[in-house]
Amino acid sequence: MEDRRILSAEEKTEDLEQDIALIAQEFRGGFEAVDKIVQPAVTIFGSARIREGNPVYEEAREAGRRFAELGWAVVTGGGPGVMEAANRGAKEGGGLSVGFNIELPHEQSPNSYLDISLTFRHFYARKTMFVKAAEGFVVFPGGFGTVDELFEALTLIQTGKVLHFPVVLYGSDYWGELIDWIKSELLAGGMISPEDLDLLFVTDDLDEVVERVCFAHERRSSASPVAPVKADAE
Repeated sequence: MEDRRILSAEEKTEDLEQDIALIAQEFRGGFEAVDKIVQPAVTIFGSARIREGNPVYEEAREAGRRFAELGWAVVTGGGPGVMEAANRGAKEGGGLSVGFNIELPHEQSPNSYLDISLTFRHFYARKTMFVKAAEGFVVFPGGFGTVDELFEALTLIQTGKVLHFPVVLYGSDYWGELIDWIKSELLAGGMISPEDLDLLFVTDDLDEVVERVCFAHERRSSASPVAPVKADAE
């Protein structure tokens, strides 16, 4: 795979000039795609492995629909599972549905509910567009990729690389043990600060999901300063 060669310690810069140019082109294509999203957008993450009928699929579909009905674009990784569900809901709600897909050797093809679709060769370019496009992240149950996106977003916010925007975890049963571990290990060990817990909000209520993201956007868009809302990580 191309990334495997690029990331190999044996490859030298002079051997990667063409790859570097292609990566730059990929970033530009991603930025141009994001420019087409003229309304506020939410990025929704979750497992690619669930299917229609699964409760998580149906909840992600409903979340996409609710955001779309409020005039928001819905951005996903463009593949199956939660991504398909959220894009499908966006289309059903009459909104703009965006998918930033990725070339993988055995998965994943773009879902059929996309108004804007772009397939990336490199994860790092793709991840940038998830953040670039978003006014907030909603994270449904998922695997390694979902957790990777979650912690990358938290790191960018914590370190001030992006403006603080809401990161909402949907499903307290699914995410509860992770939150407990963050508190008992990271916080108790002094590896994060108490205020870092405020970067996360966990809920089982789709109304809260939508309200949390929309309120944060309205607060930032307001000319008058508003005291920040503290998110409860319980």
